[in-house]
Amino acid sequence: MRVILAEDSTLLREGLVRLLLEEGHEVPAAVSDGEALIEAVERHEPDIVVVDVRMPPTHTDEGLRAALEIRRRRPQVKVLVLSQYVEKRYATELMSSDVEGVGYLLKDRVGQVGDFLDALERVGAGGAAFDPEVVRQLLARTTRRDPLAKLTAREREVLELMAQGLTNASIAQALHISQSAVEKHVNSLFDKLDLSHITGYSRRVLAVLHFLKS
Repeated sequence: MRVILAEDSTLLREGLVRLLLEEGHEVPAAVSDGEALIEAVERHEPDIVVVDVRMPPTHTDEGLRAALEIRRRRPQVKVLVLSQYVEKRYATELMSSDVEGVGYLLKDRVGQVGDFLDALERVGAGGAAFDPEVVRQLLARTTRRDPLAKLTAREREVLELMAQGLTNASIAQALHISQSAVEKHVNSLFDKLDLSHITGYSRRVLAVLHFLKS
């Protein structure tokens, strides 16, 4: 994959460049701020960008705002966000626009190289990869609102793992239940979210959007 990095920490940026090159990816640009990221995307047309949230000049939310602008201009470009924090406002906006080809990892996850590379591949292939803590914090915003109030505790667990981008097989492994049991929970939450009749769309994506937007 062609990957552009945006990270203001020189040490982390260079470390990620080396890791990606060793894994066979192409890194046409590695930049340190959001404005340079947008310019690099226009110039190099990457498959995916890996972007920090807080970058110069204000070190607040430049990275996420740049990611949203990239998704607006070039929706085919995948986005994997790295952050030390869960920026709820822009994270929800980024994920709610289209959870396909989007990921949000906390930087602690980068220390686990296998998890980071797995998330990169999943997002690059058009899937999703949301850090469990990101999902938990966004889910906490929805627990007092319908329609998620209709879900059982187990269905909520399944939806949370779906929101991280896991397949039914991976959910079954994480919850130590059978894949058929996961399928039953998924079908049940589709019913409760009034998605059973939907055709022509990914019901899993729509279910996650319910979770993020409600």
